[in-house]
Amino acid sequence: MNTIREPTPVALRHPLRRYFAATRPAFLSVTLLGGLLGLATAAWSGTGIDLPRAAVTLCLALLVHAGANVINDYYDALSGTDAVNVDRLYPFTGGSRLIQNHVLTPAAMRCFGYGLIAAVIPAGIWLAAVSGAGLLLIGLVGLLIGWAYSAPPLKLQSRGLGELAIAAAWLLVVVGSDFVQRGAFAFAPLASGPAFGLLVANVLYINQFPDCKADAACGKHTVVVRLGVAKARWGYLVLAGLAYGWLATMVFFGHLPVAALLALLPAAASVAAARRLWTAAAQPARLAPAIKWTIVAANGHALSLSVLLLL
Repeated sequence: MNTIREPTPVALRHPLRRYFAATRPAFLSVTLLGGLLGLATAAWSGTGIDLPRAAVTLCLALLVHAGANVINDYYDALSGTDAVNVDRLYPFTGGSRLIQNHVLTPAAMRCFGYGLIAAVIPAGIWLAAVSGAGLLLIGLVGLLIGWAYSAPPLKLQSRGLGELAIAAAWLLVVVGSDFVQRGAFAFAPLASGPAFGLLVANVLYINQFPDCKADAACGKHTVVVRLGVAKARWGYLVLAGLAYGWLATMVFFGHLPVAALLALLPAAASVAAARRLWTAAAQPARLAPAIKWTIVAANGHALSLSVLLLL
């Protein structure tokens, strides 16, 4: 049983607490660790780490992620999917509940989300000026994905392209963090980043199971809605298998050190999550442990691989 209380105007009296909660800060850890992984690939390649640039890079990545979270909440409120989601597992699925519980208005969420995205642009241009013009391309694609994930007319998640968008976005976090330090594109972040991106995509994927009925009712045709919960269970295994398989392949071909295989250990959490999903895919109330294990797998993989590369 979910014992975490949803936000209310009384619980979040101070405006700063309301807006901070709107960013869904608990989920920002994947971006922080993705940035760390990018720094680790640069250091492993022999590039010295410029700490001020690293700090700015991480801050900008976190702002983009936070803005995308807020924008996603806004457009889910417009579609009605969060309002009718009675199977939600707060705080994992069903949105931040700030709009539905009258903590913030839809207009406030829209302005805040786009404001966070806009705040990234000046600092991003400066960072590209000191790091390399290629960072502009990385940043523009990242901003496009963050917006298009839920916003019309593209609405990538509603078209069954959400997992691809998420995997690409968090690969860009790794590539961008590496680029800022290196000043050029390299293969190292491409060797280490895709597995992490796929594991982050699996977090979004498993969250679709509790939300499936509400999404279907409001025309949000995610992969789980399109396949149905029984068939969609296989998708979780495919994403996890591709992630860990990519890492093993990169080690086999010498693009990552043999010690990087230790980053396969979080696969135990993915297996535990898959077992729970397999038996409880149609029972949203029982999926909270599987969602937690999926988050642990993504964060654990990025953290362990980063440490291994730094060592």
